Amino acid sequence: MKGVLSERKTLHPLEIERRELPTAAGYAVRALAREICITLDFRPDAAADTARTLTDPALLEHIDARVGELPDAVRVAMRPPATAAGATIVGTVPLTDAEFGPTPPSWVEAARWSGDAERRASSFELDVVMLLLARSAGEPFGWQGQQGGRLVNNILPSPGHEHEQSGASSRTLLSPHTEDAFHPDRANLLMLACLRNPDQVGTTVSSVRRTELSADERRLLRAPTLPILPDVSYGTGHERYRATPLPTLWSAESTDDTGDLTLRYDPAYTPLDDADAEFRLAYARLTAELERVCVTAALAPGELLLVDNDVAVHGRVPFTARYDGTDRWLKRVNIRLPERQRRAAEADEDGYGQRIVAPFRAVSNPPASAGVPARATARTAVRLDTTQHDRGTVEHS
Repeated sequence: MKGVLSERKTLHPLEIERRELPTAAGYAVRALAREICITLDFRPDAAADTARTLTDPALLEHIDARVGELPDAVRVAMRPPATAAGATIVGTVPLTDAEFGPTPPSWVEAARWSGDAERRASSFELDVVMLLLARSAGEPFGWQGQQGGRLVNNILPSPGHEHEQSGASSRTLLSPHTEDAFHPDRANLLMLACLRNPDQVGTTVSSVRRTELSADERRLLRAPTLPILPDVSYGTGHERYRATPLPTLWSAESTDDTGDLTLRYDPAYTPLDDADAEFRLAYARLTAELERVCVTAALAPGELLLVDNDVAVHGRVPFTARYDGTDRWLKRVNIRLPERQRRAAEADEDGYGQRIVAPFRAVSNPPASAGVPARATARTAVRLDTTQHDRGTVEHS
């Protein structure tokens, strides 16, 4: 049994929160990113190595030291989604189609172009823009086994991956899922930024707080019944680790109120056939409800989609890739929200050996003013785990 969103063209429309990034604030982000890039260019060891993973200590120091210079409007726009829909569209970061060149054929090429001397002026700058925006929201991080540990991922169709359950696919429906649902250190907030989307390919979002489930269904889904396995992004090797059963739903209080309901959901990587009929029926009901409340966001260039990864699942409708340099191209950043707590039991999970690249750690936050979240003002030493592993390199989003 695979619980996936149907490919029907008409989805139930629900209002999705939208925020506007003031024009002056958008240009301020671009200008600061350009200043940082120019400063780093004077370093003899800059360029390719800095752009490869974006974890160069000098770059991280500049991001942390200068993100506070951005207008408060940036932090207001980048705060977590404020409605039960669990997602927000933020518009618009100023950019032009011509400045970042053709859509690369793979994330590997996209990362290489970012460090290429001829392309770096715009490509690397856009990566720094993404880090500044993500740092305004929380703590950006990456995964050692995904896209080479890069802090800013590139999501684009790649030849040979058309039918995978990964962000490199195109012809198949990307099933709605919690990003990195298998791992206790998964993002609280997911940022998807659109560089190019000429075919208006839709990103689907469904919030568990919009669903209607019976008390028995919630009881079944709250029980740790099945594991969630690592997706194709991380290759092989997870078989060496214990597959820990996880709850699909969780809330601080086991009540009928959906106000604090959260979920971990990835049907494509959940062995549903191993569960009894009663659990499968409850899971199918959840899948149907997530379909019922689904909204589709077809991002335009410069728009951001913020997804509360604890509340909403996301996917993508099928499309036909051209592989001619004009295809859909998104940037993705995983963001940790230090103030948010998850289930205490998640601390005991091993995450199948997959480790995060977490260079940002807040030391102190000044009090938040009205409508403006607190800003992380300092960072501890960069923490990069270099443990060897055999994970793959295909993106999943």
